[in-house]
Amino acid sequence: MTFIKPYVIISHTHANQLYHSKTTISDGSIMEMVIWQLPEITEERPHGLKYRFNYSLPDGTTLARYDNESKKGDHRHIYAKEQPYIFRTIEQLFIDFFDDIVANGGLLQ
Repeated sequence: MTFIKPYVIISHTHANQLYHSKTTISDGSIMEMVIWQLPEITEERPHGLKYRFNYSLPDGTTLARYDNESKKGDHRHIYAKEQPYIFRTIEQLFIDFFDDIVANGGLLQ
């Protein structure tokens, strides 16, 4: 007989959601932006934020995504190409994301 030990994942890091917006654009694209304040600053996230900004075309293709996934740090995706991103401020994050959407043929409304 085999016994499986139960386990529990306990998280001591409780992030506080600062912002969340999800919008369906007139052409059917979806734009979602989420920002969390982390309980502590880390080497990986020196700004103390976790974020995910995503713009998907109606067929599900990612046109632009900005995020700072664990072990990857701040980066962006333009279509399938991943590139480093230098995070400056939350305001600049919005500007850069919107600029990339428009520069790559996306709509903001």
